[in-house]
Amino acid sequence: MPKRIHFIAGLLAALTIATFFLSSIVVELFGAHEAVAIVKALIVMPGLFILMPAIAATGGSGFAMAKSRKGRLIESKKRRMPFIAANGLLVLLPCAIFLDRWASAGAFDTTFYMVQGVELLAGAVNLTLMGMNIRDGMKMSGRFRASKKISP
Repeated sequence: MPKRIHFIAGLLAALTIATFFLSSIVVELFGAHEAVAIVKALIVMPGLFILMPAIAATGGSGFAMAKSRKGRLIESKKRRMPFIAANGLLVLLPCAIFLDRWASAGAFDTTFYMVQGVELLAGAVNLTLMGMNIRDGMKMSGRFRASKKISP
């Protein structure tokens, strides 16, 4: 059961962050300010209320399963997790709340776009790290084979 919870919660968390990331880019490029404000509001509510439990369930189930396992892949996943969590709590969460409030007030100024840039960069970092954890988890479960280096 923990494996299934971990898989579903991890997939939900990664897809949620990817949705936030892509919707922010698309609405910034092609949407009006009102559309940006709507997307930012949806990211905060209900988006964060979907994302936060998914991340907590992923982390909790991952740590529970990792107790009985050793190896390079587990250690790599464990090393990435504090960065993912810190980036999410210290950068992405405050940025999302700030951007929602700023957009709902119609304040699309330099500060808004600087924070938007920080959020997109931090989101890309988290997506990359989460993708690496998903890849390693798939290798550990046998769904992906570990790549073999071919020497000339």
